[in-house]
Amino acid sequence: MAIAAFFASHWLLAVFFQSFFHHRYGAHRMFSMSRAWERFFYLGAYVVQGSSFLDPRGYGILHRLHHAFSDGARDPHSPENHTNVWSMMWATKREYDRYAHHGEQPEPRFMGGLPSWPAVDRIGQSWASRFVFMGLYTAFYVTFATAWWQYLLLPVHFIMGPVHGAIVNWCGHRYGYRNFALPDKSRNSLVVDMLCVGELYQNNHHKYPMSPDFAARWFEFDPTFAVMRVLAWLGIIEFGAHVQRMRLTERAIARAGEAGAPQACEAVQPEESAGLSDDAVPVTELG
Repeated sequence: MAIAAFFASHWLLAVFFQSFFHHRYGAHRMFSMSRAWERFFYLGAYVVQGSSFLDPRGYGILHRLHHAFSDGARDPHSPENHTNVWSMMWATKREYDRYAHHGEQPEPRFMGGLPSWPAVDRIGQSWASRFVFMGLYTAFYVTFATAWWQYLLLPVHFIMGPVHGAIVNWCGHRYGYRNFALPDKSRNSLVVDMLCVGELYQNNHHKYPMSPDFAARWFEFDPTFAVMRVLAWLGIIEFGAHVQRMRLTERAIARAGEAGAPQACEAVQPEESAGLSDDAVPVTELG
C-alpha cells in the first residue's frame, strides 16, 4: 500500500508541475505570478521531479520549437520522425541537453519570457543531485516494499519527467481523436490523459496554444486547469487579458475543423493572442 501511494503521488505531482509550471507557465506564459511564487514553484518542480528534474528554460525552448515545427523535420520530439518511442526519447534528450546546458542558442523568437534560476538548474541537473534522489527512492522501497516485483517501478521514479514527456509526445501524436483538422498529427488521447492531467488533449492545444484550459468539448476535463482556477481565485496566479479559454459548441468545433488553419509560430510567445473564435469565453470572465 505504501509503495502504491508513493508511486501515485510522485507520478501525479511530477506531471502536474511539468504541465503547470514548465509547460503552461514557462513555455507559454498563459498566466503570471509574483517573483516569490515563481521561486516557490521552481523549487517545487525540483523537489517533485527529483532525479529527473527538467530545466524549465531548456524545456520551454524545446516546446516552442515543437509548436513551430509540429511533426515536421525540425520538430524535436515527433513520432513522425522516429520508428519507436525509445529513439524519440533519446533524440529529445540530446536536443534538450544542448539548450539546457547552454551549448546552443535557438533563434531569438523562441527565447522570450523563459523562467531561469541558474543555481537551482546547476544543482538539479548535476549527477550528484540525481543520485541523491535515486538513493532516497531506493531507500523508501527497501523500507516499505513487500514484494520483489515492486522494485520494477524504481526505474520509472528515476526518469519520471522524460517518461511523462514520452507518453504525451508519442500518444498525443499517434492515438485518439481529432476535434480540429490541423496540418500536424496531433490527437486527443482521452483515456491515457487520466494519467497526464490534461496534457494529452494535444489536438485542442495545438489549435489554441494560448488557452490555459486544454479541454474543448463537454466530455473533456482538464485537471490542471481546475487547479489553476483555484490558484487564480487565491491570487497566486493571474490570467492575462490576452488569454482565452475554449468553450466551444459542437457547431463551432465542426467549423474550426473545416477551416483547419494552423497557429503561427509566434502564438507561443506570451504577448500573442490565441486567436479564438467568437464562441470562446475569455478566462477573465470565469471568476
